[in-house]
Amino acid sequence: MGVIKQPIASNPLRTKADLALAFQQLVQPLIPRYSEGRARLQLTGSGAGYSADVAEMEGFSRILWGLVPFLAGGGKDDSFLQLIIQGIDNGTNPEHSEYWGKVGDYDQRLVEMASMGFSLALVPDQIWGRLSVASQQRFYDWLNQINRHPVYDCNWLFFQVLVNIGFRKLGLPVDEARTEANLQRIEQFYLDEGWYADGVGGHSDYYVPFAIQYYALLYAKLMKAEDPVRAERFQQRAGRFAEQFIHWFAGEGQAIPYGRSMAYRYSQGAFWGAMAFAEDGTYTYGVLKGLFLRHLRWWFQQPIFASDGIMTVGYAYPNLIMAENYNAPGSVYWAMKAFLPLALPDDHPFWQAEEESMPMLPTVSVQRAPHMVVVHSAATGHTAAFNTGHLGTNEHTHTSAKYEKFAYSASFGFSVPRAEWGLSQGAFDSMLALSEGDNIYRVRRKNEEASILDGGVLKSTWHPWRDVKVTTWIVPGLPWHLRVHHVQTARELDAAEGGFALPIDASLVEIRDAAEMAVGGRSGFGICGIAGIAGYGEAALIHAQANTNLMHPRTAIPTLKSKLAQGAHWFVSAVYGETGTPEAFELASWKENFQLEIELGVIRIAGALGQRVTIERQ
Repeated sequence: MGVIKQPIASNPLRTKADLALAFQQLVQPLIPRYSEGRARLQLTGSGAGYSADVAEMEGFSRILWGLVPFLAGGGKDDSFLQLIIQGIDNGTNPEHSEYWGKVGDYDQRLVEMASMGFSLALVPDQIWGRLSVASQQRFYDWLNQINRHPVYDCNWLFFQVLVNIGFRKLGLPVDEARTEANLQRIEQFYLDEGWYADGVGGHSDYYVPFAIQYYALLYAKLMKAEDPVRAERFQQRAGRFAEQFIHWFAGEGQAIPYGRSMAYRYSQGAFWGAMAFAEDGTYTYGVLKGLFLRHLRWWFQQPIFASDGIMTVGYAYPNLIMAENYNAPGSVYWAMKAFLPLALPDDHPFWQAEEESMPMLPTVSVQRAPHMVVVHSAATGHTAAFNTGHLGTNEHTHTSAKYEKFAYSASFGFSVPRAEWGLSQGAFDSMLALSEGDNIYRVRRKNEEASILDGGVLKSTWHPWRDVKVTTWIVPGLPWHLRVHHVQTARELDAAEGGFALPIDASLVEIRDAAEMAVGGRSGFGICGIAGIAGYGEAALIHAQANTNLMHPRTAIPTLKSKLAQGAHWFVSAVYGETGTPEAFELASWKENFQLEIELGVIRIAGALGQRVTIERQ
């Protein structure tokens, strides 16, 4: 059965009118799903860690991230706007059956208030102005609950700020002390080169561009007159961040999947729209327009919609395996944040500019704040991030897979485990997995050391058990990169080292090199392979269980295996990943990219990208 293409797949997405149409194409299938009182968006298919009533309120609010800029830029859809007004009126009315309720501490509804605060700031006449005086008071009272409840110490702090910006723009009472305290706390999340952590000691992932930097740019634009110093600081940081974040995007528009909340999909590119909205000058409007629109065009060619046109939970296809505990059916519409450029007038330079291609970028970008080295392949445009891992962790779903793999690819994606038993269920691409012989594997979850050495070589030290220590070095590159592990173990272990996950199609062919401990696969999409240079005893092409990879439903992972006795062991491997189908490919061709000397007391590596590393074998 073929994929049912939605009308949005035929949208050329070149002009403001195209983007406005895309918003309406996304909304149209949702209209029959609004509740009788219009205060809830009733989507089905999965649950979340909060109640169905809250999930339905969440879905309602997330559409506002697209509706508000649509209205601000002159968009007209009176019937849908009236539906939203009715929903706000009933949802904030304690006497109505669809009342959104009194919120508690750390409540999901506190998150959803942010889009409503944004609506009060940007389109007050079309939202606030359409409510009766009594309804306005109820709306204010309901939103003002956010000033009486704590939120999580991360990007959530900005939700209170956005609500209070809306109050300020309407001349309503503002909690100045809480707003200032939140803004000062967010300052403590700042790292360097435009990067924040999502909370002190937290990860630097897409919550920087589609949350903290996005809200900071809204603040810079909306509060420029009232708070010019902070607005300018936010603007400057966004510019510095953009110069690194641009490396996360491939030439065709797709971004590197990495971290949690990948179900928010094209919110990855919302930052570029926010840069245009805030009129940042780091890149020309033509470059911003190209980054923004190519990203959306790529996404709307993916099978991310159900047959009724409603967006599914998943990444490049519907997939609940990779979902978070907080991904209700309506959660995915946080991606509506990407529609912010609709707020710009038709004659704005962003919409008048000719779309420009990706600017020339260095092959390698060393990004110390997110612990990554990003590499671009000049030959094919393949883009991948090589990762040291982190000193901390969290309890979100599949944290190891989302934050601790050795590499994340814009083409091959990454995989999450389907269950705990074996290599097929574990889908250990770009990981070293270790087992005590019981077929249950452990991988890197956090590190005691993580650093980027001179030349962009990544080093980390981690403990899968208290009495097992692994030190890992990664020498980045494309199409080949090199990995070295020193494993010191008090246990007998099985080891498995996975390369990139290759999508399977009917053309899949296994590749082997009889003279090398090496295995790979070739399909219509590309080639992935892994060569065991030292320490490994077996090579196999593992067919991962379906729906473990974010990008491709069926994949095969080139994998090296070994059995470890108690003691110290050294492993060296070369990993290949490239899209397209080169006419000649050899699993031994890593030798053309790296010079390697393994001696009794030292390993010396010289990489094609200028890396030099000497590893003492103690």
